[in-house]
Amino acid sequence: MNAPSWIALACVALYVLFHVWYGGRGRPLAPDETRDLLAELQRRVALLPANAQARIDDVQALVAHDDGREFVMFNLVRYRAKADYPPGSPYGDDPRAADKRYGRAIVWPLLRRASLMWLVAPKAGRFIELPGAPDWHYVAMVRYRSRRDFLRFAIDIEREDVVLHKWAAIAATHVFPVRPLISLVFVRSAVAVVIGLCGVTMAWILR
Repeated sequence: MNAPSWIALACVALYVLFHVWYGGRGRPLAPDETRDLLAELQRRVALLPANAQARIDDVQALVAHDDGREFVMFNLVRYRAKADYPPGSPYGDDPRAADKRYGRAIVWPLLRRASLMWLVAPKAGRFIELPGAPDWHYVAMVRYRSRRDFLRFAIDIEREDVVLHKWAAIAATHVFPVRPLISLVFVRSAVAVVIGLCGVTMAWILR
Protein backbone atom coordinates (compact mmCIF):
# COMPACT_ATOMS: atom_id res chain seq x y z
CA MET A 1 0.00 0.00 0.00
CA ASN A 2 1.48 3.37 -1.04
CA ALA A 3 1.73 6.53 1.06
CA PRO A 4 -1.46 8.22 -0.25
CA SER A 5 -3.46 5.10 0.57
CA TRP A 6 -2.08 5.00 4.11
CA ILE A 7 -2.84 8.69 4.53
CA ALA A 8 -6.40 8.23 3.28
CA LEU A 9 -6.90 5.28 5.64
CA ALA A 10 -5.53 7.29 8.56
CA CYS A 11 -7.84 10.20 7.74
CA VAL A 12 -10.88 7.93 7.62
CA ALA A 13 -9.90 6.28 10.92
CA LEU A 14 -9.35 9.68 12.54
CA TYR A 15 -12.76 10.91 11.43
CA VAL A 16 -14.46 7.73 12.63
CA LEU A 17 -12.85 8.20 16.05
CA PHE A 18 -14.04 11.81 16.13
CA HIS A 19 -17.55 10.80 15.05
CA VAL A 20 -17.79 8.21 17.82
CA TRP A 21 -16.47 10.70 20.42
CA TYR A 22 -18.74 13.51 19.26
CA GLY A 23 -21.75 11.21 19.35
CA GLY A 24 -25.23 12.67 19.46
CA ARG A 25 -27.37 9.55 19.14
CA GLY A 26 -26.84 7.34 22.17
CA ARG A 27 -29.03 5.16 24.34
CA PRO A 28 -31.42 6.93 26.73
CA LEU A 29 -30.73 6.97 30.44
CA ALA A 30 -31.96 3.84 32.18
CA PRO A 31 -34.06 4.36 35.34
CA ASP A 32 -31.41 2.89 37.66
CA GLU A 33 -28.64 4.92 35.98
CA THR A 34 -30.70 8.09 36.38
CA ARG A 35 -31.34 7.28 40.04
CA ASP A 36 -27.65 6.66 40.78
CA LEU A 37 -26.44 9.79 38.99
CA LEU A 38 -29.07 11.97 40.65
CA ALA A 39 -28.11 10.52 44.03
CA GLU A 40 -24.48 11.44 43.40
CA LEU A 41 -25.50 14.94 42.33
CA GLN A 42 -27.65 15.24 45.46
CA ARG A 43 -24.69 14.23 47.62
CA ARG A 44 -22.42 16.84 46.05
CA VAL A 45 -25.00 19.61 46.02
CA ALA A 46 -25.68 19.02 49.71
CA LEU A 47 -22.11 20.15 50.42
CA LEU A 48 -22.88 23.49 48.74
CA PRO A 49 -26.36 24.32 50.02
CA ALA A 50 -27.07 27.54 48.07
CA ASN A 51 -30.11 26.86 45.85
CA ALA A 52 -29.44 23.15 46.40
CA GLN A 53 -32.93 21.68 46.10
CA ALA A 54 -33.87 23.95 43.21
CA ARG A 55 -30.79 22.79 41.28
CA ILE A 56 -31.64 19.14 41.90
CA ASP A 57 -35.26 19.65 40.84
CA ASP A 58 -34.22 21.41 37.63
CA VAL A 59 -31.80 18.64 36.62
CA GLN A 60 -34.32 15.94 37.49
CA ALA A 61 -36.91 17.59 35.25
CA LEU A 62 -34.38 17.86 32.42
CA VAL A 63 -33.43 14.17 32.40
CA ALA A 64 -36.94 12.84 33.06
CA HIS A 65 -37.68 12.22 29.36
CA ASP A 66 -34.26 11.46 27.94
CA ASP A 67 -34.06 10.17 24.35
CA GLY A 68 -30.26 9.82 24.23
CA ARG A 69 -29.86 12.52 21.58
CA GLU A 70 -27.76 15.66 21.49
CA PHE A 71 -29.23 19.03 22.37
CA VAL A 72 -28.21 22.65 22.86
CA MET A 73 -28.63 24.42 26.19
CA PHE A 74 -29.73 28.04 25.76
CA ASN A 75 -28.55 30.32 28.59
CA LEU A 76 -29.62 33.88 29.35
CA VAL A 77 -27.52 35.50 32.06
CA ARG A 78 -27.74 38.68 34.11
CA TYR A 79 -24.80 39.71 36.28
CA ARG A 80 -24.94 40.93 39.85
CA ALA A 81 -24.00 44.54 40.51
CA LYS A 82 -21.08 43.15 42.54
CA ALA A 83 -19.74 39.62 42.77
CA ASP A 84 -21.20 37.88 45.81
CA TYR A 85 -18.30 35.92 47.26
CA PRO A 86 -18.28 34.68 50.88
CA PRO A 87 -16.64 36.93 53.46
CA GLY A 88 -12.87 36.58 53.44
CA SER A 89 -12.74 35.44 49.82
CA PRO A 90 -9.53 36.43 48.01
CA TYR A 91 -11.49 37.38 44.90
CA GLY A 92 -12.67 40.86 44.00
CA ASP A 93 -16.21 42.08 43.46
CA ASP A 94 -16.22 42.16 39.63
CA PRO A 95 -19.02 39.78 38.50
CA ARG A 96 -17.58 39.49 34.98
CA ALA A 97 -14.22 38.38 36.39
CA ALA A 98 -16.06 35.80 38.51
CA ASP A 99 -17.90 34.53 35.43
CA LYS A 100 -14.62 34.23 33.53
CA ARG A 101 -13.21 32.11 36.37
CA TYR A 102 -16.25 29.86 36.09
CA GLY A 103 -15.88 29.70 32.30
CA ARG A 104 -12.25 28.63 32.54
CA ALA A 105 -13.11 25.97 35.13
CA ILE A 106 -15.72 24.25 32.95
CA VAL A 107 -13.73 24.04 29.70
CA TRP A 108 -12.27 20.58 30.37
CA PRO A 109 -15.44 19.05 31.93
CA LEU A 110 -17.27 20.12 28.77
CA LEU A 111 -14.67 19.01 26.21
CA ARG A 112 -14.10 15.59 27.75
CA ARG A 113 -17.74 14.84 26.91
CA ALA A 114 -17.76 16.40 23.44
CA SER A 115 -19.73 19.41 24.66
CA LEU A 116 -18.93 22.65 22.87
CA MET A 117 -19.64 26.33 23.33
CA TRP A 118 -21.48 27.19 20.14
CA LEU A 119 -22.03 30.82 21.00
CA VAL A 120 -21.27 33.34 23.73
CA ALA A 121 -22.55 36.82 22.87
CA PRO A 122 -23.06 39.95 24.98
CA LYS A 123 -26.22 41.97 24.57
CA ALA A 124 -25.75 44.59 21.85
CA GLY A 125 -28.90 46.68 22.24
CA ARG A 126 -32.64 46.56 22.85
CA PHE A 127 -35.52 45.57 20.60
CA ILE A 128 -38.72 43.75 21.60
CA GLU A 129 -39.05 43.25 25.35
CA LEU A 130 -41.98 42.17 27.49
CA PRO A 131 -42.83 44.44 30.43
CA GLY A 132 -40.84 43.39 33.48
CA ALA A 133 -38.46 41.17 31.50
CA PRO A 134 -35.01 40.85 33.11
CA ASP A 135 -32.19 42.90 31.63
CA TRP A 136 -30.02 40.03 30.38
CA HIS A 137 -26.33 40.74 29.84
CA TYR A 138 -25.39 37.88 27.52
CA VAL A 139 -26.55 34.69 25.87
CA ALA A 140 -24.63 31.41 25.66
CA MET A 141 -25.40 28.27 23.68
CA VAL A 142 -23.70 25.01 24.68
CA ARG A 143 -24.02 21.75 22.78
CA TYR A 144 -24.26 18.57 24.87
CA ARG A 145 -23.91 15.07 23.50
CA SER A 146 -26.84 13.87 25.62
CA ARG A 147 -28.68 14.48 28.86
CA ARG A 148 -26.51 11.75 30.38
CA ASP A 149 -23.45 13.84 29.60
CA PHE A 150 -25.11 16.97 30.96
CA LEU A 151 -25.89 15.17 34.21
CA ARG A 152 -22.32 13.90 34.53
CA PHE A 153 -21.04 17.38 33.72
CA ALA A 154 -23.27 18.82 36.46
CA ILE A 155 -21.78 16.33 38.92
CA ASP A 156 -18.22 17.18 37.84
CA ILE A 157 -18.58 20.93 38.37
CA GLU A 158 -20.42 20.73 41.70
CA ARG A 159 -17.27 21.75 43.53
CA GLU A 160 -16.51 24.75 45.68
CA ASP A 161 -13.81 25.99 43.30
CA VAL A 162 -16.24 25.99 40.35
CA VAL A 163 -19.82 26.81 41.33
CA LEU A 164 -18.53 29.39 43.82
CA HIS A 165 -17.66 31.62 40.86
CA LYS A 166 -20.90 30.95 39.00
CA TRP A 167 -23.23 31.99 41.81
CA ALA A 168 -20.95 34.88 42.77
CA ALA A 169 -21.33 36.28 39.26
CA ILE A 170 -24.97 35.60 38.37
CA ALA A 171 -27.98 37.50 39.67
CA ALA A 172 -30.46 35.70 37.43
CA THR A 173 -30.45 33.16 34.63
CA HIS A 174 -32.93 31.46 32.33
CA VAL A 175 -31.74 28.12 30.97
CA PHE A 176 -33.57 25.66 28.75
CA PRO A 177 -32.72 22.96 26.19
CA VAL A 178 -33.36 23.39 22.46
CA ARG A 179 -32.91 21.14 19.46
CA PRO A 180 -32.04 23.00 16.25
CA LEU A 181 -34.35 22.59 13.26
CA ILE A 182 -32.16 24.84 11.11
CA SER A 183 -28.53 25.44 12.00
CA LEU A 184 -25.42 26.71 10.24
CA VAL A 185 -23.16 25.12 12.85
CA PHE A 186 -21.65 22.17 10.96
CA VAL A 187 -19.14 20.69 13.38
CA ARG A 188 -19.01 17.23 11.81
CA SER A 189 -18.61 18.64 8.30
CA ALA A 190 -15.98 21.15 9.42
CA VAL A 191 -13.91 18.42 11.08
CA ALA A 192 -14.20 16.25 7.96
CA VAL A 193 -12.98 19.13 5.79
CA VAL A 194 -10.03 19.87 8.11
CA ILE A 195 -8.98 16.23 8.24
CA GLY A 196 -9.36 15.93 4.47
CA LEU A 197 -7.25 19.05 3.83
CA CYS A 198 -4.55 17.78 6.20
CA GLY A 199 -4.54 14.45 4.37
CA VAL A 200 -4.26 16.08 0.94
CA THR A 201 -1.44 18.31 2.20
CA MET A 202 0.48 15.36 3.62
CA ALA A 203 0.01 13.38 0.41
CA TRP A 204 1.28 16.33 -1.64
CA ILE A 205 4.35 16.73 0.60
CA LEU A 206 5.19 13.01 0.41
CA ARG A 207 4.58 12.59 -3.31
